[in-house]
Amino acid sequence: MGKSIRETMQEFTVNQALNYLEGNPEENIPKLMAFVDRLMPKDWYTSQRNAIRRSIEEKNNWYQLILRLYELDPGVRRAFFQNFITNASLKGSAVQDEMSKKYNCNIPWAILLDPTTACNLNCTGCWAAEYGHQYNLSLEDIDSIVRQGKELGTYMYIYTGGEPTVRRKDVFKICEMHPDCEFLAFTNGTMIDEEFCQEMLRVKNFVPAISLEGFEKANDGRRGDGVYHKVRHAMELMKEHKLPFGISVCYTSQNFEDVSSEEFYDMMIESGALFVWYFHYMPVGHGAVTDLLPTPEQREEMYRRIRHFRETKPIFGMDFQNDGEYVGGCIAGGRRYLHINAKGDVEPCVFIHYSNVNIHDVSLLDALRSPIFQAYHDNQPFNNNHLRPCPMLENPGRLKQLVKETGAVNTDYQDPESVDELCDRCVPYAKNWKPTADKLWEESHPEK
Repeated sequence: MGKSIRETMQEFTVNQALNYLEGNPEENIPKLMAFVDRLMPKDWYTSQRNAIRRSIEEKNNWYQLILRLYELDPGVRRAFFQNFITNASLKGSAVQDEMSKKYNCNIPWAILLDPTTACNLNCTGCWAAEYGHQYNLSLEDIDSIVRQGKELGTYMYIYTGGEPTVRRKDVFKICEMHPDCEFLAFTNGTMIDEEFCQEMLRVKNFVPAISLEGFEKANDGRRGDGVYHKVRHAMELMKEHKLPFGISVCYTSQNFEDVSSEEFYDMMIESGALFVWYFHYMPVGHGAVTDLLPTPEQREEMYRRIRHFRETKPIFGMDFQNDGEYVGGCIAGGRRYLHINAKGDVEPCVFIHYSNVNIHDVSLLDALRSPIFQAYHDNQPFNNNHLRPCPMLENPGRLKQLVKETGAVNTDYQDPESVDELCDRCVPYAKNWKPTADKLWEESHPEK
């Protein structure tokens, strides 16, 4: 598949801009957009270029974040820029669009996969430690998924679990086998040591997102005594080695004050984190505690705080549930990502455990054209108010319909639950959140 003139120009411009910055970033960053303007046609990415230009001129928090990137190890930084910006976001997105039109299905920007169900912790409310090493994707399985993904234009791979670093040898082997891809792992961080950091420096294309529930009391109350300090030590090690990492936060009715506070943000930045990814608690699985669901008032406060700090702190904050307006609603079902569990079941979302196919039996492309994935493709967005994006949490009737019409089966490892049971659990939350979501949507999108 040959490159278009536009794709070639994009890659050339990005590479030239990176080379320009590398020599003296502090001196050259203010001159960056004038340099890019000389290389790129006037009408390409105008709004994005203007936003970068404004950040540089104002020397705001985004400018400070760019400077923080130049504190990273040069080889790791270069690999990140090449894989994330050029391969995954420019070259990859163009191929994804082409394949999506060709096959009339969603093609994902990122693939989430579980190397194992095993975990070295036994956190309250988490099933992973119960299964031990019962389920694993082999090295060959993961390699096959990545190879198939690249054929479709997907260069971003995200490990979930279980605890992915239990398989650290294979995780780094895959990085080595696919140096043109970027790999991220949601991890508890307790297995990151000196040797782990040296492996990150060697492969250059691996980024951890460390789970934190808040400060020591909140975190260790769920994860176990001493875990918070182990995580802080891992963060110190990575900062010392000039390695990129971020933080992953599940916010609940119990910890939202901790994890959205200015103190928490400042701690993350001081520790070296470059991004923080917030996940709304999802009441998935038998016995899921609905009391942990944030109230409408708490979720609105999260919405406002994350947006405030996004404009004031030199760290990139993302909110998986409240940022739907920036990505057109639900991004699951392959629209931007999909999930493959440790048994190989191909699921539309890491929180939606229903599937028609297993990656051991079908190709990745065939999985994307399976009934549940086509139903996502044909029905997204699930709500025109993108503060209510999810077919389960905010539109539970939609998920019921999708699962029943496609014959998808529950893929829970041990204790399957019916889609009626899951969605009925979400009905009160959806009803309570709707007035607040509609109010916030009207505030930010009055014309709609």
